[in-house]
Amino acid sequence: MTQRIFNVLVLCTGNSARSILGEALFNHLGKGRVRAFSAGSKPAGRVNPVALETLEKHGMVMTDARSKSWDEFAVSGGLTFDFIFTVCDNAANEACPVWPGHPATAHWGIPDPAHVEPIEARREAFETTYRQLKRRVESFLALPLESMNREEAIAAARRIHEEH
Repeated sequence: MTQRIFNVLVLCTGNSARSILGEALFNHLGKGRVRAFSAGSKPAGRVNPVALETLEKHGMVMTDARSKSWDEFAVSGGLTFDFIFTVCDNAANEACPVWPGHPATAHWGIPDPAHVEPIEARREAFETTYRQLKRRVESFLALPLESMNREEAIAAARRIHEEH
């Protein structure tokens, strides 16, 4: 019997920092159980170098990371997602595309570390963001996703956000 692989999309407006960290964490911690992607409503066009630095510090190298539009994924006949997480405050209030398959969605808002100054404080802000996302991703992956329905998954994801 083959293990089910869950498709996860992590969204943030610019797709340059928080959503990149989320994508990496889901893929790394999911150990093949999930296949994660990230995108943004208004992509920045580049990945924040401190996001990549933070991931490298924790043993995750994303050589293929890029800032991309959610339009790449909101296409008929494209990839179907099981779960979608918004990780920035703006994305939760934006009109999202209608995703094929009506995936379970949850908002895990985290303050933007990208514009913190000076650079030493920015690095610490990224580290804080990384730790917050890691706790949430670990908690979500610890759930019995294979036996949960959409509503149960949404409720659990929302509880995770409130707890972490």
